[in-house]
Amino acid sequence: MLTVKNVSKIYEGKVTYQALNDINLTVKSGEFVGIMGPSGSGKTTLLNLIATIDKPTTGQILINNGQPHLLKRNDLAKFRRNELGFVFQDFNLLHTLTVEENIVLPLTLEKAKVKVMKQKAADIAEKLGITSIMKKRTYEISGGQAQRVAVARAMIHEPKLLLADEPTGNLDSKSSKDVMELLQSINQNEEATMMLVTHDPLAASYCDRVIFIRDGKLYSEMYRGENRQAFFQKIIDTLSLLGGNAHDLSSVRL
Repeated sequence: MLTVKNVSKIYEGKVTYQALNDINLTVKSGEFVGIMGPSGSGKTTLLNLIATIDKPTTGQILINNGQPHLLKRNDLAKFRRNELGFVFQDFNLLHTLTVEENIVLPLTLEKAKVKVMKQKAADIAEKLGITSIMKKRTYEISGGQAQRVAVARAMIHEPKLLLADEPTGNLDSKSSKDVMELLQSINQNEEATMMLVTHDPLAASYCDRVIFIRDGKLYSEMYRGENRQAFFQKIIDTLSLLGGNAHDLSSVRL
């Protein structure tokens, strides 16, 4: 589904900075993969490269055997709209629109028929438990509800790959748990391929596999198996070995 081959990213400037160094990884269709590491480790850079927001300096990124970074600008924009879904820490919802209008934005850009948009929005809202807030403005709902709306918007066009950047970063512990259970449910029931960048061991414990990055290089990876509690503890142990600043890790919460 996703293949990252010998990818490096160097930022030129007064001081040249190598954010990623010879990264190789593969994500299978339907897999839920977490990316973790201290601040400055390169995990968000990696997500941005996969999201086609940035280009690798060397190496290749293949999504469904295609190389989106070789596409022309208009084709790349279309690829992003059709193939990728995005969920952000700060939700990125438009406050002037209702919940329903926010959810159907990707379909609006594709000039879908209003009847089709409304039906798809109603269907996904029911799955995500937000039917009762569809007519509300985004400033009238809670943070947990806002992130559910953001997930609905990211999934409404059935993207091949969902990319989430710190989706629980602005949420309390209960809302974080709810959102991660929601993402896990979508991953399992819709067989959606997902990649999550997070500092939060709890959020990462919902993934099938977690890849750790340190100083722009792959450090290690681990698979969940059957026991999420044991996986959670292994993640914490690995993060303590990785080091980093205290604020790099969310407070541990089960």
